[in-house]
Amino acid sequence: MKKLKKYLSISFLSLLIVSMIILPIETNAKTIKEFQQEVDKYTKELEDRKAKIATNEAEIAKIKQRISEIEKEIAKAEEEIAQLQKEIDESNAEIKRKSEESKSIMEYYQVSNGENVYLEYAFGAKSITDMIYRLSIVEQLTEYNNKVMKELEELIKKNEEQKKKLQEKEDELKKLKKNLEEEQSRIALDIASIKAGMPSIEEQIKAAKSQLANAKSLGCGETEDINSCIYRVSQKNKSNGGTSIPSTNGFYRPIEYGYVTQYYSGCGTYIEWKGVCSGHIGIDISSSNKSIPVYPIASGYVTATYYDPAGALVVKVKHNYNGRYIYSTYAHLRSFSVSKGQFVTHNTQLGLMGSTGNSTGPHLHMEITTCDWASDFGGCTWRNYAISSSRNPRDYVAFPASWSNR
Repeated sequence: MKKLKKYLSISFLSLLIVSMIILPIETNAKTIKEFQQEVDKYTKELEDRKAKIATNEAEIAKIKQRISEIEKEIAKAEEEIAQLQKEIDESNAEIKRKSEESKSIMEYYQVSNGENVYLEYAFGAKSITDMIYRLSIVEQLTEYNNKVMKELEELIKKNEEQKKKLQEKEDELKKLKKNLEEEQSRIALDIASIKAGMPSIEEQIKAAKSQLANAKSLGCGETEDINSCIYRVSQKNKSNGGTSIPSTNGFYRPIEYGYVTQYYSGCGTYIEWKGVCSGHIGIDISSSNKSIPVYPIASGYVTATYYDPAGALVVKVKHNYNGRYIYSTYAHLRSFSVSKGQFVTHNTQLGLMGSTGNSTGPHLHMEITTCDWASDFGGCTWRNYAISSSRNPRDYVAFPASWSNR
């Protein structure tokens, strides 16, 4: 146990130093005054984040409208291209027909097989008038056909050029549509990232203000550490016949048998504008029994039961660990069988393992923190909870790669 305390102290000190470098205002122990300042700052940032979501959603609406307009332009361009192709095909057919006519006429107008067929046709006339008429007909028909074919060829050339321009326009429109769709997906992903992995903005603001009000109602001094105050008040209530959480030194695994699917990495980087960590602030475990019962790691009080924004069913329990409170969180439950305020032991079934919310399969995501954002007396905001409050569950609970008992 001494080694465990020493390790926790070293780990906490290291994490605290890193947190101070990244975000100097983030500390694990806060006084009423500091918490008030953080809540005010936090509330503003959350409102800004909410405004960003609204801005992004408005931008997506504009993009959708532009995509709809582009789709209409593409459809129109395709219709024009089809019509031009039809005209080109008709012109080519007409040129072919006129060419055949000219060929027949030219049989009388050109020399073939060494004979002057034109002269033969001309001198075959019965009179000078008939000959002049024949010559005139041949020349006029030939000139007309040549003129028609030339006009058709120019029309084909013009249509081909127009078709090429329309095709280029259609390609540009399709490219623009693709870019807009990619931008729409990026913005949608940003919105999802802002919302994912954290409670709703309204919930966070409400919880932070509620905690501040509750801490003040306990009579905590402005310069007194909130967590220490909460513990002091609870012990005072105990001496006055109230309820308190028995201290625990031993911890149990939350399921009877299973295996680890993802280990704890901590909050590697806290992305401010998204309100999420790049790391994994809990441990994921599963079992061959995909609806195995889930139990608390130790005795304590249930402080919250809720669905997160992604739909994951969550239960939180507060424990008394060597004179300080720690919180265990159990997420993705299929169902739960406890209620807020209920005292539980390590043998009380919290619920069944499941795959609710953002989950790829049945498993239990479990977190251990030194404060909590969702409890009336949790002592921290969501940001502080994620950055400096989370602890590696394996520092408290023995999690081998797999196990067959608690």
